[in-house]
Amino acid sequence: MSAFVEMNGVHLRYGGTGGTLALADCSLKVADGEFVAVVGPSGCGKSTLMKVCTGLWPASRGNVIVGGHEVSGPVGIVGMAFQNSVQLPWRTVLDNVMLPLEIVEPHRSRLKANRAEYEARAIELLTLVGLKGFEKKFPWQLSGGMQQRASLCRALIHDPKLLMLDEPFGALDMFTREELWAVLQDLWMARKPTIILVTHDLREAVFLADRILMMSARPGRIISEHKVDFPRPRTLETTYLPEFTEITHALRSQIQQARAAQAA
Repeated sequence: MSAFVEMNGVHLRYGGTGGTLALADCSLKVADGEFVAVVGPSGCGKSTLMKVCTGLWPASRGNVIVGGHEVSGPVGIVGMAFQNSVQLPWRTVLDNVMLPLEIVEPHRSRLKANRAEYEARAIELLTLVGLKGFEKKFPWQLSGGMQQRASLCRALIHDPKLLMLDEPFGALDMFTREELWAVLQDLWMARKPTIILVTHDLREAVFLADRILMMSARPGRIISEHKVDFPRPRTLETTYLPEFTEITHALRSQIQQARAAQAA
């Protein structure tokens, strides 16, 4: 598969000269349709990497290429989901899911004339994540896990080629997180967008990703990668395999080493 996302020697410094160097000589490649997780010690620049990839923050040096085009501003072919679902409380679940269609072209220009088609697409997504029948509910009527399911639908409604997920399940309890791992895996297998998942949860990374990229302590850069070969669809039983535990322990050990190097 060809590279869909590339970062080449990216530096990013916050606050101008003398400010915090968040990324230094950071390079990576993510193939079209690949599911990649990014892990590393706290404060290593994982979320910064995501902002640079999507054009929300320009690199101080180096370049970023997404879908064959150099990134010079916000990338329109991206869907995003964060730790907080950020649902608009005055809009129904269906209207929250359809929000990107009011913003992103060409959907914005087509929405009024093709609303029924788009609503059917939104309901199809909601059905895939187990929210059929909740279209007319408001966010405050949903649990945190249900809100995150709706957030995933919103991130996918405009058929993005790239899905960026920043700790999307970090605020949820363990049982709900594990439930949503399977939901996200199903969505990816059904639609095959390129996904970059930023997470602190090493089990989550190993369960979901084809490949895991490890970042150094700040200033962040990619220092290693781990390929994950478990067949799909993966189930919670996969997490009890010795090979699964071995990868998780290797990642944890590497993070501990990176933290120790930072403290030295």
